[in-house]
Amino acid sequence: MSPMLPRVLPSPDGKPLPPQETAEAFRTFARDLAAGRRLWAAAEAGFIGRLFDELAADWDTAQATGRDDPLRDALDRGGPLLDGPCLEVGSGTGQFTPLLISAFPAVVSIDLSQQMLRQAAGRSPARVRADASALPVADASLAAVAAIDMLLFPAETARVLAPGGLLLWINQLGQDGPLYLPAEDVVDALPGCWTAVGAEAGWGSWAVLRRG
Repeated sequence: MSPMLPRVLPSPDGKPLPPQETAEAFRTFARDLAAGRRLWAAAEAGFIGRLFDELAADWDTAQATGRDDPLRDALDRGGPLLDGPCLEVGSGTGQFTPLLISAFPAVVSIDLSQQMLRQAAGRSPARVRADASALPVADASLAAVAAIDMLLFPAETARVLAPGGLLLWINQLGQDGPLYLPAEDVVDALPGCWTAVGAEAGWGSWAVLRRG
């Protein structure tokens, strides 16, 4: 892991903190899944899909942070970016898709939740309901995978990235986020040799990881 870059986007007041017990349970699950200590099967996928279907209608107003500081900073300072397609995994209601579209020539958004994808109409022009543990994407075909507050599926992420491709790993609330996984753990989980650069930005943090 490369040294963290200095912060350039300050953390504003009013950071929305999720319930501590719930957040810690999700963080434990995320760590165990990335490290291979927990399996991802139909039961887990069904639970997550149903949960976010239920949250979709009021996600933007009641759940989402609405801040793009970590992603903006990652795109500004985490490059160089490859000129190729980007896959946005766990895209939700598409709040951050327009920013990705400004950086990549093509962006495809996938999510387990059909209701989330419906809410993303108008933001995400290419939307596919899919499980990130089995991406409907050819080997070595992507310039980037963008994972914003998302579970990590290391082998599948590595499979679809082209040589020199990068993983945009974004935690909107940093260590307080329910799916927070530090960049060091992401590097350890990914197969092969990877380099990373990252920083804190706004309420959150980011890392850009590139296959070495």
